[in-house]
Amino acid sequence: MVDERALAERLITYDTSRAEELAAAAAFVRGWLEARDIEVREQTHNGLPVIVAEVGPADAPTVIFHGHLDVVPGLEHQYEPRVEGDRLIGRGAYDMKGGLAAMMCALKDCAEQRRVRVRFLCVPDEESEDVDGRSTDELVAAGFRGDFAITGEPTNLHIGIQAKGVLAMRIDVAGRSAHGSTPWLGDSAVLKAVDVFRRIEALPFARESSELFDRPSINLGRIAGGDAFNKVPDHCEMVVDVRYLPGQDPGAILAAIRAMDDVTVHQTLTRPPAHVSRTNPYVRALRDAIARTLDDEAVSVGRDGASDAVSFLEAGIPAIEFGPSGAGHHGPDEWVSIASLTRYRESLADFVRTLPDWLERDRNGEAGGGLHAIEGGLA
Repeated sequence: MVDERALAERLITYDTSRAEELAAAAAFVRGWLEARDIEVREQTHNGLPVIVAEVGPADAPTVIFHGHLDVVPGLEHQYEPRVEGDRLIGRGAYDMKGGLAAMMCALKDCAEQRRVRVRFLCVPDEESEDVDGRSTDELVAAGFRGDFAITGEPTNLHIGIQAKGVLAMRIDVAGRSAHGSTPWLGDSAVLKAVDVFRRIEALPFARESSELFDRPSINLGRIAGGDAFNKVPDHCEMVVDVRYLPGQDPGAILAAIRAMDDVTVHQTLTRPPAHVSRTNPYVRALRDAIARTLDDEAVSVGRDGASDAVSFLEAGIPAIEFGPSGAGHHGPDEWVSIASLTRYRESLADFVRTLPDWLERDRNGEAGGGLHAIEGGLA
């Protein structure tokens, strides 16, 4: 049996924050699949490789396994995977090379069955800021479809049925210059920008909550102002990242910020929230597969981060996030649970194996109820 841990370790060794390493890693993924008699198709998007593969009959219920190969930049040592107990540590271990490795193994496990079509999509640009031009969007728009999609982002083996939307903006703040020795004669744009950010945090939308989320997320991602140490800065630019809740209006949030004094707001990036019903039959079938594998009840969670599941949802394809356990994604000590990689692989394979029988029971009204949520909006 192929070892998902060893495969994850190999994927971590590629610095896929860089285009040339992405190409090398994609070539490895393609070769690994082809060596196991899985038909693979490779194409490019903005010069980056996209891997598509599938198993099972074309006229069967179709499930999509969707993952990404790219990572945010890391330190050199993070591309040298190491193991401490149950933890596989390295850049991308949790987000999401561990999950991708287990997903590839699950695709191989599903290759011989003839009742479900499984389509595998591995993209190179999930971490990209270019949200309006991602490969997943392009492929879905071009006809890459299915009945249900699983995006393998890390969820600690819970089912992510919701994700926050994204509203990113560049805010220019105007001040008045003066000599640095007499700052009271000027109006510092940098200090005003910090005040603007605090006012954004105090807006009414920031205190709202929902069933799966305690609050929206608001992050000051970048701030820059001033051009001399002895001058009061008369201009400051900051980038603010708002992750808003399902049901909130990003237009109203943007209007409230634009109404503040001495600011010019440029909307730079948007992404709608993700949402799929916890009573969807494919979601319930996955719930049962997880429960059999883990001997525990599956629960639904909300995801603070944006989700490429939206690409499928906007095309009318129910989509969720489901991935292994770990912590520290985008951080210096990122790790994934080795045991959870095995459980994740087994859950995916069992989901595919039992899906037709489960759907038949659902049509006959014999299937169980929906998921229950983790309280408190834990993500």
